[in-house]
This record gives sequence, structure tokens and C-alpha cells, in this order.
Amino acid sequence: MNETVYQHYRREEAAFIDQVFSWMQQVENRYTPYISNFLTPREALIVTQLVNTNEDIDLAFDGGYDDAERKRACLYPNYFEPTYDDFKVSALNLNFPVKFANITHGRILGTLISTGIERDRIGDIITDGERWHILVDQTMEDFLIQQVTKIGNVGVKLEPMDKGDLLTPIETWQTVTVISSSLRLDALISKVYNFSRQRAKDSIAAGLVKVNFVEMERGDALIGVQDIVSVRKFGRFWIQSVEGVTKKDNFRLLVNVLEI
Repeated sequence: MNETVYQHYRREEAAFIDQVFSWMQQVENRYTPYISNFLTPREALIVTQLVNTNEDIDLAFDGGYDDAERKRACLYPNYFEPTYDDFKVSALNLNFPVKFANITHGRILGTLISTGIERDRIGDIITDGERWHILVDQTMEDFLIQQVTKIGNVGVKLEPMDKGDLLTPIETWQTVTVISSSLRLDALISKVYNFSRQRAKDSIAAGLVKVNFVEMERGDALIGVQDIVSVRKFGRFWIQSVEGVTKKDNFRLLVNVLEI
């Protein structure tokens, strides 16, 4: 069965597909819910597509707030009704001297990962331009509070907080139509940011581009629906849908672009 499914996805996604099938098997065998770690939007899409083929398993997502980018999935038998507490997402406030320190998303994430935890134990890191809040796997909360006392040379303190007090992110997304001859990474960057194709390739080679939060070195990598592409100093974008092809056989894409 898996071999038939693989053909609809990229080769490098096969291991994740196997993982999702194992989650589904666990729910069926034990008749209990399964909670994943935090998923990228692309991973969440794959989970949704696979779980929808099984009438005995339902699916819900939660990342700590309504518009979370990274969310945990709950796969559950039909009798079960998940609540927010089942997702085990903790919200942490980053307490630091705001007037005397410059803290960025990258520095926060780098510090959290340097403690030894995996990226998928960390959800969104949100800001209102001054304050920062972090969503994490509840089982990591105490560990991170103990371990994270500095970000760079700035003394910080992580404090548990109620999810009802979470910041409203200041990010603004714009939905645009993009016409591209290819779904290659370098072609899409060129179109979205009005770069030359060579500049896009140079940015990738310089390590300035990430796909689903992982540095990507191949300009010919194919980008799919819900893949998040990040270009340092320019922002992020993701393909919402492929709307069709033009008369010249170019792709017509609906793309969400983060304005920075």
C-alpha cells in the first residue's frame, strides 16, 4: 500500500509517510489517540491527506492559538473528542530587558535547539515587535525554563503563561498570483521576489534559503503546496494552491507572501 502512496509525494517524504502510517496503526490497535510533535504546514497537509483515507480515524490540529503555523496533530478513534489540553502545548513568556537588548526569532530558536531538544518540540515563536512568546511541547517546559537563562549575552527568563494571554503576531501575509515555468525552488524565488534566476541560485548557495525551516542547498528542489520557503532578509512564502496552467504551459499559483 505504501508504495502506491509514495508516488504522490516527494522521495524524501517517504520516511514521514511511514511515520504517519505507524501513528494510524497505533490508533487502530490501541483504540486511543495519538499526539504528534509540532508539524510544518506541509507535514500537516500530508497527515490530513493520509488520515482522510481511513474512516475509523479522525484528525484535529492545535498549535496553541488559532493561526499557528506549526501545529500538533491529534489522530483519534471516532468515539474520542479532543480538547486543548490533550495537545499538551505550553506557552512561555520570554522575560528580558526590552529597552537594552535586541533579540530576534533566529537567536531564540538557536538557543532553544542548543539545549539539545529537537526542532519539532518547538512550535511558533511570536512577537508583537517588542515582546516574545514561545509555544513548546508541554513535556519540555520545565527543562527549557531551567536551561535557557541567556540568549547571546542577554540574560533572560522563561515564564509559564496562560494561552489566553498570547500575543497577536504582527506578521502580515499577502496572497498573490504567481506565474512560473517551474516549481523549482530557484524559479519560485525569482518570481516571488522579482530576482534574476542567478540571484536566486546565489542566495541558495550562500545558505540564505530554507524550505520548511531546513536549509536547502539545491536550487532544483521541487516545491509543493504548503511548503514554507524562507529567504533571509526578504521573508517567507508558501504555495496555497496550483490554480492551473497558462496557454504557454506555465503554472498559475496562488502564493501567500509574508510582508516584512
